[in-house]
Amino acid sequence: MWSVRQVAAVGSVERLVPDELWELFQRVVPAAPTRPQSGGRRRHGDREVLAAIVFVATSSCAWQQLPSASFGPSGATAHRLFTEWSKARAWAKLHRLVLDELGAHGELDWSRCAIDSVNMRALKKGDLTGPNPVDRGKHGSKIHLVTERTGLPLSVGISGANTHDSQAPIPLVQGIPPIRSRRGRRRRRPGKLHGDKGYDYDHLRRWLRSHGITPRTARKGTDSSQRLGRHRWTIERTVARLAGCRRLHRRYERKASHFLAFTSIACTLICYRRLSQAGDFQEASA
Repeated sequence: MWSVRQVAAVGSVERLVPDELWELFQRVVPAAPTRPQSGGRRRHGDREVLAAIVFVATSSCAWQQLPSASFGPSGATAHRLFTEWSKARAWAKLHRLVLDELGAHGELDWSRCAIDSVNMRALKKGDLTGPNPVDRGKHGSKIHLVTERTGLPLSVGISGANTHDSQAPIPLVQGIPPIRSRRGRRRRRPGKLHGDKGYDYDHLRRWLRSHGITPRTARKGTDSSQRLGRHRWTIERTVARLAGCRRLHRRYERKASHFLAFTSIACTLICYRRLSQAGDFQEASA
């Protein structure tokens, strides 16, 4: 017989890591190292550890305050595996798998994409931080992202808060992985790319056109700011949804790889919600 605490722990794990998400994660998680000799404590299940990491990401709970009674692994164990999986790029691979599933279901609209960024304060400084020009010069970081027409994040990156937005489009567009389509070949280039006046540079327009992308960037001193939100409101909504991952309200991580990992987790959760909704719709139609 299971105790009430064990039943609650199982429920928390299944709620934070549904079966479909767990099946995808199993395809990217590194294999556990084998011990040359017997003995020692039994390793906690990867699903329980993943649930603990998602809990830290969404609640902004400190690692040392992680309620191990609800998940099993301690905060130190969860942080150690989070570091190992981040080095193995498991979070970026998981994000790509979820995008592949969305593409196979026809849930990605490549006709118009948008690019934007958001600043946040870095409490402990660290890699890829810099003085924030809009926050009295306090150290901060910036999240850059490209979303498809409905707001699903396709590519994400981080930089110091003092990095100009014009440096982001080329690496972000190059970072879009080849994603499955319902029919035909994989795709990685949008038809159009919308951006605000921070991306108004001729060399960016030339580069986008050379890669078959039509730039739709607001021009300084010409386009009205009231027209910027006609096609860009979806990425602004996605930026607001990133705040649902409370670990991104502030940057607590000194290592840039850890901060990028939490950003990738947030993007994966946003995409997975759409995937689960698409699955529910197909089951209801069937």
